[in-house]
Amino acid sequence: MLRELLLTSRPISWVNTAYPFAAAYLLASGRIDWIWLVGTLFFLIPYNLAMYGINDVFDYESDLLNPRKGGAEGAVVDRSRHRGILLACAVLCVPFLVVLGVAGSWQANLVLLASMAAVFAYSAPKLRFKERPFLDSLTSSTHFVSPALYGLVLAGAHLDFAAVAILLAFFLWGMASHAFGAVQDIVPDRAASLGSIGTVLGAKWTVRFAAAAYLCAGLLLLSTDWPGPLAAALALPYIANVLPYARLTNENSAEANTGWRRFLWLNYLTGFLVTMLLIFYVLGR
Repeated sequence: MLRELLLTSRPISWVNTAYPFAAAYLLASGRIDWIWLVGTLFFLIPYNLAMYGINDVFDYESDLLNPRKGGAEGAVVDRSRHRGILLACAVLCVPFLVVLGVAGSWQANLVLLASMAAVFAYSAPKLRFKERPFLDSLTSSTHFVSPALYGLVLAGAHLDFAAVAILLAFFLWGMASHAFGAVQDIVPDRAASLGSIGTVLGAKWTVRFAAAAYLCAGLLLLSTDWPGPLAAALALPYIANVLPYARLTNENSAEANTGWRRFLWLNYLTGFLVTMLLIFYVLGR
């Protein structure tokens, strides 16, 4: 069961939610304290278990039709384990949420509530935002941007133009990444009668949407203070990664999985470079 929970939480993606919170809180507060530690641990494991665990439980039937599921890109856990996964999500998340709720302001708690609502609404029955084209990309991006926003608000930061521009750029990046990820699932999603930004726009236009969103994210970063404009260049590898699929047909949409796998590793390189920029920024203040 522990192994299944680990696979369900997608360890390869843990850093994508923990890092935004940790970096935002540290930059805004200037300190590493117990709140930073609790928040980072929450967005590292419990948050990802909830986000992907709920998804794996309620996507079970469609995941059976998807050849890329069953490994690092998504667990396919037997139906008999589903109750245990949902219970583990609650048991692991609730203590962290209580502690953070007591420690945070009402504004921070509102952001945290919205973040958890997006996690639930994306996959849960009836709501199923993941099956609502465009809303699926908006909600998925919220999963990754909200930890950063929460870190800033929890630390009492003032959201000036530069902070808003960075958050918007991050949000566009998240939408682009989700949209490109949806391309590889067009065939199995349509077979399971599931809607997504990919099934509506089709493969080539979804890829072009992703490239345009990455470009807009980079342009937004050009408007921030130094060294923010340097980060704009980080959009270029993502654009280069998706453009080869700009003429992809729906029938061959599974070929985008090669680009998606590159995307997963590209995130680590980008994270390293962003860290260097943050260190440069802190030392220059």
